[in-house]
Amino acid sequence: MNVLAFDTATPATVAGLRIGDAPALARRDEPAAGARPGHAAQLLALCAELLEEGGLTWRDVDRIGVGVGPGTFTGLRIGVATARALAQATGAELVAVSTLEALGAAARAASGGSVIAVIDARRGEAFAAAWDAAGTLAHAPAALAPEALGALADPQSAPWLAVGDGAIRFRDRLEPASAAVPDDDSALHRVDADRLCRLAAEGAVAAREELVPAYLRLPDAELARRARSA
Repeated sequence: MNVLAFDTATPATVAGLRIGDAPALARRDEPAAGARPGHAAQLLALCAELLEEGGLTWRDVDRIGVGVGPGTFTGLRIGVATARALAQATGAELVAVSTLEALGAAARAASGGSVIAVIDARRGEAFAAAWDAAGTLAHAPAALAPEALGALADPQSAPWLAVGDGAIRFRDRLEPASAAVPDDDSALHRVDADRLCRLAAEGAVAAREELVPAYLRLPDAELARRARSA
């Protein structure tokens, strides 16, 4: 099975192509500090580069996996809309992949221990989920205040490894709770293309109309509208 998978939940645009059981080919666009994410401009271009490298056409893609977040609202809309359009055009199957699960699974494979995946949710919050060393979900994905992150590191499932750009930002909340946070430049903080492809290959196929982003909270525009009408 040929699997094309991508994620636009974080500022980076990540894409992978897994041909059969081979390790995934990967592409990544990481915006410079302070720059806007390049999801709209980069996503299809990165996917096309992968297909060319793999010697495939769009019609050779059997399954498309897309990171459904949680993450940035604009990025998620771009990723999901692109996946749905590609599936309709090519006939490929669609699979939703949790961005937090992709982060956590890659870190667990590297460490063999319990993992907390944390994405910076802005507005002083974090999106986070936790898994024990056996891969059992210990805390379902949720939007949390920084002071609540340390409670995810249950001592009974220690040691803990915390990964993701949210783990970097809220290192001061996680490390006092005995959750190790890798150096800022560690690859464990980035969504891994090969892991995206693996999860997409293993995941349940979704109908196009049922594949939607996992926002976990209301967008800023909706919060502002409710504030004005209150």
